[in-house]
Amino acid sequence: MGRAFRDGRPIRVGAGRVEKAKLRELNVKAGMPSVDEARHILLESLDAAKAGGVRLLKVIHGYGSTGVGGKLRGALRRSLELRKKEGAIKGFIRGEEWSLFSEEARGLCDRFPFLREDPDYCRENPGITIVEV
Repeated sequence: MGRAFRDGRPIRVGAGRVEKAKLRELNVKAGMPSVDEARHILLESLDAAKAGGVRLLKVIHGYGSTGVGGKLRGALRRSLELRKKEGAIKGFIRGEEWSLFSEEARGLCDRFPFLREDPDYCRENPGITIVEV
């Protein structure tokens, strides 16, 4: 499933320093998998990220054609909630809460300042979820 990842590109932080982001993007909705296939892709990608020292995973699952829901979004977030309870991941932030108004999102950006440059930050995008591995 390595082809589903796209390595983070160099991002400017601070006074001209460039940091290679420990962020990978996983486009689960590409190829329109079933819910079971998407869960499998997510779990394999979480394992690969953890093994590769990646600290953050940006999961693109879409939000459904109506904009109100979607099978992948709900199912993958339920899987992430379970992984969080099991201690397999540190946590996750739903795209619609990925903003400076969320205490959890601000905390993540304090730990990983380059995240403030993420194009989805403060866009309330329900089609993504940010995972701290």
